[in-house]
Amino acid sequence: MKQPLLTKYVLPFFQWYALMIFIAIAIDYFLHRFELVFIGRYLGFIGTFVVLLSFIYSLRKRKLIESGSPKKLLELHEYLAWAGSILLLVHAGIHFNALLPWLAIFMLLIAVASGLVGKFLLKKSNDRLKEKKQELINTGMSIVEADKKLFFDSITVDLMKKWRIVHLPITMLLGILALIHIITIVMFSK
Repeated sequence: MKQPLLTKYVLPFFQWYALMIFIAIAIDYFLHRFELVFIGRYLGFIGTFVVLLSFIYSLRKRKLIESGSPKKLLELHEYLAWAGSILLLVHAGIHFNALLPWLAIFMLLIAVASGLVGKFLLKKSNDRLKEKKQELINTGMSIVEADKKLFFDSITVDLMKKWRIVHLPITMLLGILALIHIITIVMFSK
């Protein structure tokens, strides 16, 4: 029996997102509980490094580096960006004294959400479209007829593939805000 779209495609998106926030809150809680809050400051460096490391996939995709399987590097990108985001959320903690870090964290949450959209919703929709086409062909329908029948589904998936148009500028804005944050910390630290 086939799973409903909600449980098959949408629920994993929310689970990964909620898990990221839960882990960040749990780590932050334990750091406060054991009076190790100072560690959060250093998690910013580590989290930034881990997120930057995740961009090896982007370098490979744009052929700036030659080695590595794009599929494996995409998986690495997804998990490193997710783990780095957890560290950055812990680093941010709950501080209401500055607008810039809040903007950066807000953009981080949006960037992760848009990345998860690509990971779960787009991939699954594309897979489902291929399955539906194969099912129609298996019933004796020609490829042309199957394509006509799935025309609107194909357009929907093609539009969803444009999610990168949203993901890339959000990620760039996150990078700019993070860079400004780092520069102001260096400039104004005692």
